[in-house]
Amino acid sequence: MSDGPPSGPEAWAMQIVVHLPRPGSPEGDPPTRRALLEAVAAATGRLVAAGYADDADPEWAAAIRQYEDGWIRKVVRRARGVHWRRVQPLPGIGVTHDGASVRALLPGPVGDLPDEVRRLQVGGTDVADTTEERDDADPAALAVALNPAVTMTAGKAAAQAGHAAQLAWHAMPADRRREWTAAGCPVRIVPVPPAEWQAALVRSGVVVRDGGLTEVTPGTTTAVAWW
Repeated sequence: MSDGPPSGPEAWAMQIVVHLPRPGSPEGDPPTRRALLEAVAAATGRLVAAGYADDADPEWAAAIRQYEDGWIRKVVRRARGVHWRRVQPLPGIGVTHDGASVRALLPGPVGDLPDEVRRLQVGGTDVADTTEERDDADPAALAVALNPAVTMTAGKAAAQAGHAAQLAWHAMPADRRREWTAAGCPVRIVPVPPAEWQAALVRSGVVVRDGGLTEVTPGTTTAVAWW
């Protein structure tokens, strides 16, 4: 299970739609970067958990397993207004978190996307970051850190956080996995200064190395996670 090629029409991917309204619109304001990444990672974790649940829908279980047999590619797309509403009925998991709303769709072939998804843009996902400190850390949350030496758009970073959540779901001890799943797969993005990145690598339970399809060179370490 890794992120990267192939990228042809037979390749599979998880499409993740993020709600990005214009500032001050009736739909609300755009989320912060941190909230967006946490929501995408949580939605990914919940979708994977749903595919492996004892009572999983057979179609979901088969789709998740086929997807994980290859490259775990994720494509983050933006939507607002009617386009956001049109993706709600599609099979997948929706998460609303700290002002961010996202929907992780059941994986499928990249060459056979629903029209509601195919029309959505991949670019333009950048949103403002926040420097607010939090003192309400969820003890059940998965900690995810992005490599401070790698510049990524919000969409790319969100995909990497999603990879970390997916890999962590499989790597966690069974008891911790059950606890995390029961809590709704919460994720906490942890800012790591460059000087502390090596320590984060050492303590991590999973390491994400990108396949290099977009923005970064193949093999770049983009994210880590621990629990």
